Amino acid sequence: MRLAHKRKVQMKLQKRIKAVVGQKPVAPVKAKPVKTADTVKTVETAPVKETAVKANVVALTPKQQQVLDIVVSKPDGINPKGIGLEAGQDDAKAASWATGALKKLLEENLVVKEQLSGNKVIYKAL
Repeated sequence: MRLAHKRKVQMKLQKRIKAVVGQKPVAPVKAKPVKTADTVKTVETAPVKETAVKANVVALTPKQQQVLDIVVSKPDGINPKGIGLEAGQDDAKAASWATGALKKLLEENLVVKEQLSGNKVIYKAL
C-alpha cells in the first residue's frame, strides 16, 4: 500500500464532527456576600448544589450528522427510504444508505425507532 494512499485512508477515518446534545444554558449562581463589618458573627454559606445538565458530546461522521438533521426536521417521523431520498440518494439504494447511520444514532439515543404495522418503521428525534 502506498504511503500517500494510507494517509488518505487514515484522514477519512478520522473525520469527525462534534454534536452537542442536551446542552442547556445555565446561569452562574451568585454567592451571597459575607458581611465583614465590626460584628463578630460569621456567616457560613451552604455548599451550592450544581444542577447543571451535563452535555453529551457525541462524535458523529458527516453522514450521521446529515441523517440526524433530516430526522430532526421531520417531527412526525420519517422512514429510512425517505431519509435517503432527502439526502439525494437514488430510489433503489436510499433505504440502505441511511440504515448504517441510523444504527449509530439509535445506539447514542439521539433518535427513537417506532415499529408501525407490518415491517414499516419510522424514526423520530428525541
